[in-house]
Amino acid sequence: MTGPLREREDAHALLTAEAERARAGGGRLVLLRGATGTGRSAVLEAAAAHATHLGLRVLRARCSPDDIALPFSSVLHLLGSVPEFADVGPGDDDRGSAARLWRLLRSYADESPLMVAVDDVHLADEASRRWFVEAARRIDRLPVLLVATERSQYDIDPRPAGLTHALSPSMVRTHTLAPLTDNASADLVRAAFPTASDRWTADCVRAGAGSPLLLHALLDDLDGAPPPTAVPRTCAALYPGSYPAAVSWWLDSAGPATAEVARTLAALEQAERTEWTERAVRAERAASAARAARKASAELAENADRTENAERAASAERAEGSAARDTVPVPFSFPLPDPVPDPDGCTDTVTEAAHEALPAAEAATDALAALVADASGADPARVSGWFTAMTRLGVLRPDRAGRPRYAHPLLRDAVLGGWSTARRQDAHRAVAQAMLRRGDHLDAVARQLLGSAPAGLPWALRVLRDAATVAARDARPGDAVRYLRRALQEPLPDDLRQRLLTELGSLEYASADTPAGIPRLAEALDLPAEPRDQVRTAIALGTALVGRGEVRTAVEVLRRLEGRLAGHPDLARALQTASALLSDQDQTVRREAYRWLTDTAERSPELVGASGQALLVRYAATAGDLPAQEAMRRLRTLLTEPADPLAEPFLLGTAAAVAQWADELDEAERLVERGLAGQHPSLLHPMEQALLDTRWDIAAARGAYGTLLAALPEAGRARRTGGSPVNADAHTLLALVETGRTSQARRLADTFDLRDTPDSWELNRFLYARGVLRHTEGDVAGALHDFLECGRRQSARAVHSPVVTPWRTAAAECRLALGNPQEALALATEELRLARVWNTPRTTGRALRVLGRATRGRRGLELGAEAVALLRDSPAEAELVASLLAHGRQLTAAGERGRGRDHLREGAERAERLGSVRLLTYAEQALRTAGGRRTTPAHTGSGSLTGSERRIAELAADGRTNTEIADLLHVARRTVETHLTSAYRKLGIRRRGELRGVLDD
Repeated sequence: MTGPLREREDAHALLTAEAERARAGGGRLVLLRGATGTGRSAVLEAAAAHATHLGLRVLRARCSPDDIALPFSSVLHLLGSVPEFADVGPGDDDRGSAARLWRLLRSYADESPLMVAVDDVHLADEASRRWFVEAARRIDRLPVLLVATERSQYDIDPRPAGLTHALSPSMVRTHTLAPLTDNASADLVRAAFPTASDRWTADCVRAGAGSPLLLHALLDDLDGAPPPTAVPRTCAALYPGSYPAAVSWWLDSAGPATAEVARTLAALEQAERTEWTERAVRAERAASAARAARKASAELAENADRTENAERAASAERAEGSAARDTVPVPFSFPLPDPVPDPDGCTDTVTEAAHEALPAAEAATDALAALVADASGADPARVSGWFTAMTRLGVLRPDRAGRPRYAHPLLRDAVLGGWSTARRQDAHRAVAQAMLRRGDHLDAVARQLLGSAPAGLPWALRVLRDAATVAARDARPGDAVRYLRRALQEPLPDDLRQRLLTELGSLEYASADTPAGIPRLAEALDLPAEPRDQVRTAIALGTALVGRGEVRTAVEVLRRLEGRLAGHPDLARALQTASALLSDQDQTVRREAYRWLTDTAERSPELVGASGQALLVRYAATAGDLPAQEAMRRLRTLLTEPADPLAEPFLLGTAAAVAQWADELDEAERLVERGLAGQHPSLLHPMEQALLDTRWDIAAARGAYGTLLAALPEAGRARRTGGSPVNADAHTLLALVETGRTSQARRLADTFDLRDTPDSWELNRFLYARGVLRHTEGDVAGALHDFLECGRRQSARAVHSPVVTPWRTAAAECRLALGNPQEALALATEELRLARVWNTPRTTGRALRVLGRATRGRRGLELGAEAVALLRDSPAEAELVASLLAHGRQLTAAGERGRGRDHLREGAERAERLGSVRLLTYAEQALRTAGGRRTTPAHTGSGSLTGSERRIAELAADGRTNTEIADLLHVARRTVETHLTSAYRKLGIRRRGELRGVLDD
């Protein structure tokens, strides 16, 4: 596809004027200069046609590198086209030959005015070049217009001096053909495709890179796939392939050194773009999660205190902003003025901000030039100059960081197309090595190694392993998986391969590639390795199998390995503990595992170890056989004993769970954080999810509904393969109910079909949560069914204590609502008996509240009052609110309306502070029924701070950090942060530095 010459009017006017001058008897040399593909030949052809129209005789020659060996070959091509002079050839004497050729030219001029058109004079042999220079000196009084085209493009290897280097400027008219502007290129595109959209046209303009050659070749290829078909991003989609052929010719014209630099830059950019795209996708997901959190907080804000809501909305806004700022780390060590919104986006205008960022952009370009030069073996100064020249031509365009990059992905792909796979791999390795030498970010070096071939280089394996570790630590399992897959292509000894396979399988499972993860782990377990490494692999494989519901298979895998560890009792104990923990997902396997663990502990306690004994403490706690105080005493003793690193996570996680049940929430938080800090980021471990579950349990025990709802997207990600509900789903469902968002809670509940869900403790939790939802919706019978089914399943697992799911009290309330007080009384009585065994305010107070309602009369009032008094010393604020409301209604019904209204008002105020719309609605209804109304408490100012909030705020005002405050008060850092956030809200401040002023007031 050809088109009219664009933006070449100046050249045409110059040649027309010089042709008229030649007709009048005055000759001159006109030199048309330009980069490859800018249309020098097309302009020369147009000038020749116009000269013919004016009556000039045109002699043409196109120089070729094949003729360099023959002296005067270009001149002979020019003059030998006339038959009568076909036998003229150069003699042995160059000067004599030049003279004879000059006389030949004059003979032409004597017949008629001439135009001598010499294309690509830079390819002429040296004798011909000298002849053209000499002719330029002598044609000023002849009717001869000598027009030559010459390539003038900046290359990595410097080119020889041009044709006019030895001529006075007065003897030659030089015109340089500039690259096409975007507007001219767009006109050419629209001329070929009149229906093209602006975006499609702009894509073509960028791929054309200001070169008529490339643009016409592209339009030829696109002729069979006109818009709205997208402009391809790879040459594989082009037919017949004129565009990649034109790019290849452009590179060949530039020489091997330039082609090497161009392709090295393309390889580097391609790897960078892949990283950009992947991280942009992750950042978008993070931003979406933050937006969902903000929406959740905003909906919660409709029914809660405005000041508190503003703080939550601001927190969500900051989370979204943080996610957006964390979009695209660039694998070069220089600052960016702002994030790059498009991996292939470039900027064409220089704004004031961009002008201020020019020094940073120059530094970015210099750094990139040095890297490309190092990888390709070129001179950095020449590479930097080439970047500048190609940017001027339009082949490269600066992105918003100022770095030169190819104007379009199709152009980049065409540049790379001239390299074989092996050569590309070599380039990626060379770039990686250059990056490593100059100290670039580990991730950037590893990204380049992904495209390289295995070479057995120690530094490459080290980089890939370290980058995988960093990626896993930074919660980028996808990156870590790619690095480890590449590392496994290197020649490795069996023990190292075993460790890498274990990490890879763990990360593949964690990144939702479960089918790939389990075979990797199984392969790792079959390889010879140290016993400790085999145990790590077996635990990871067992965790993955349990995630797929294959609990018995997981336990059998661990027991088979345990049988081969007779000489390693510590490792055998770790496997026993892991087996017991993993068995929690299946009630039959669980009974077998704990029966074996219990029997072994009775016969030989030393064979069980501290972590196994901790699991037995937890088992006794859930079975209702052990009080909380005794359980914590035993666990604290176990925590002081030396623990094997493989067994310590089991001990910490078990102790954290029991501490949460025992209302030791601060201690539980410390244990959770300690346990998570000890987790290997690249190894699958069952206790990691157990610790995260305990973190959810702690937030629920505190009534931190905002925290639970803000982590709603995380709950979905935590779901195991098969779509079964997990602990996070249960807590989210309860938080939605408590905050009055029953419709959203219903949508979440309907996500799961529990009829075919495999047995697990998490299913029981979700059944309990769904029962609470059904009760709130008014489906009391449906709620009772869920609570009783939860109880049946828990009892089958020997979980009788109400520390996990208080299903008896929930079912008793349903029985009361359905008019079955005797059955409610029996359930509540049994719950109180078990609660008094565990003996914590939360469990006992809850049981007393429901038993008081079921008992009624004076005894019922006493039980209700006891529940309120007991819960005032508990961190379970929601349970205290429920007991205040229940006792308030009891007092009102008993005729003590004043005391009853006081309890109801206190309950309403606490429910409002807690953010529990469900309890607040219940309280307000009860107050109206009792003939009372709420008072408006002071929720702001220093007087509204609780004792803990004031103590922490004063320490913060004195300049102590959150960590120092946590250590001083023996609480978790998260507790400090929670109290400070609440204090900021009540005091109406946003910064730590404002604390002293408002506290003094």
